[in-house]
Amino acid sequence: MAEIPAPARERRVGRLLATLIVVLIVIGGVGSFLIARGRWWMLPVASVHGVEIDRLFNTTLVVTGIVFVLTHLVIAVFVWRYADRGSGRAAYWHDDRALELTYTLIPAAVMITLVAMGSVVWAQIHSSPPPDAMVVEARGEQFGWLFRYPGKDGVFARIDPARISVKDNPMGLDPADPVNKSNIVTRDLHLVLSRPVRVRIRSKDVIHSFYIPAFRVKQDAVPGMTVEIWFTPTREGDYELACAQLCGVGHYIMRGKVKVESQDAFDTWLAQQSH
Repeated sequence: MAEIPAPARERRVGRLLATLIVVLIVIGGVGSFLIARGRWWMLPVASVHGVEIDRLFNTTLVVTGIVFVLTHLVIAVFVWRYADRGSGRAAYWHDDRALELTYTLIPAAVMITLVAMGSVVWAQIHSSPPPDAMVVEARGEQFGWLFRYPGKDGVFARIDPARISVKDNPMGLDPADPVNKSNIVTRDLHLVLSRPVRVRIRSKDVIHSFYIPAFRVKQDAVPGMTVEIWFTPTREGDYELACAQLCGVGHYIMRGKVKVESQDAFDTWLAQQSH
């Protein structure tokens, strides 16, 4: 049996590798996507802003996924088509202006489009809240969350960190402020369905991160600062609030409960807290 010439053998190996690359891309890419969708994907969206964030995320994932697959397919085709045949010298040219403009301008246009889409969503998220938005204060601490609602007058009492007492005054309300008795401090966050809410985020000790996955809301809580975000819940139910910053040895237990309910149910709950 005649021995296969070395160039032909190398060409065959190259084509096998090209085929293997294509198979791995198809099986690995599609398989990992399906597994992720079934087990580790994002929770069903439950806020107005979350819909836009998901649309941007999915668009970016599809565009970059197509580019990833096409790039590797081109590599595989080149390995298959232009494998060394053992004769002649490799082709070479100094430059190709049309080709260089093509592979520079097309990715640049795609990138600019994605950045512009992201800027629009960012502007929506960080725009001014509606004037009728409910206002809540959230404070992170090692290791839990506290929430404060103003009274019927809509005024928050002064805070004095020196007066913080875990048992009697966890938020550190100033007793000299006459409106402090109307403020309501709770461990659970209650929100009204389809009503915008402004959340004033603070930290007692270290950097925490106010993160509600179902709302696609995430904002760091920085000691000495009050950072405000706003969003609109769109689905009733119970949700989880997490801390997305490694804030200490008890970070794993830093969870909070978020309940989205009707206006009547919220008013009833709030009235019960004031007694």
